[in-house]
Amino acid sequence: MRIDPSTLDLKEKVVFINRVAKVVKGGRNFRFSALVVVGDENGHVGVGMGKSVEIPEAIRKGIEDAKKHLVNVSIVGTSVPHDIVGEFGTGKVLIMKAAEGTGVIAGGPARAVLELAGLKDVRAKSLGSNNPKNMINATINGLANLRTAEDIAKLRGKTVEEILG
Repeated sequence: MRIDPSTLDLKEKVVFINRVAKVVKGGRNFRFSALVVVGDENGHVGVGMGKSVEIPEAIRKGIEDAKKHLVNVSIVGTSVPHDIVGEFGTGKVLIMKAAEGTGVIAGGPARAVLELAGLKDVRAKSLGSNNPKNMINATINGLANLRTAEDIAKLRGKTVEEILG
């Protein structure tokens, strides 16, 4: 199911800017790549990458790309419905539910994704690669795979009480 970004009030956060070089006959061509996270702080978040000769243009392209790759996040109260490990490449991020009032406890790139997804009380731990792109994509993968008891009950054709026991 595709989410229409024009209907959402999206906030963006630049997570990482990298200078990349291409060696050509006349020397080196420098460009910038920007890793950007967008979210409405209400259950929708996306990540995008943009490259350009100028930093502002790279950021703009990253925002456009992120809007095309929005995912729904299942939120229960102010936290996630259950613990989950998100994986992308060698990057692994363990996302754990937390009691109300805990806040967002997460390292750098994962923190940006969790905050823009609208989670207030959540803990996260990076277990694999600390490459920002892999960490962000692993976090997005984990959040996209979250399911509430209602979702599972609907899939199985049962009531929530039957699922929870």
